[in-house]
Amino acid sequence: MADIITIPATVRTTFGKGAARRLRRDGHIPAVIYGHGQEPIHVALPEHETTLATRTANALLSLDIEGAEPKLVLVKDIQKDPVK
Repeated sequence: MADIITIPATVRTTFGKGAARRLRRDGHIPAVIYGHGQEPIHVALPEHETTLATRTANALLSLDIEGAEPKLVLVKDIQKDPVK
């Protein structure tokens, strides 16, 4: 069975290009959690821990969202800058 990596996450309240750029500048990755029949949850993940955890294919992550019940997630898409 695959190892489950726990990553702390914070809920995002600001959206858009400017807010995403501020998050990235501060060392976080903007992300969205989609669930079965649930509303999407917009979160910010720490860049270094998330990058290391997603190096392997089909990485299972357990997101600890501000002390709430941890959510088990599977990474579906990672968007990267083609120039960098």
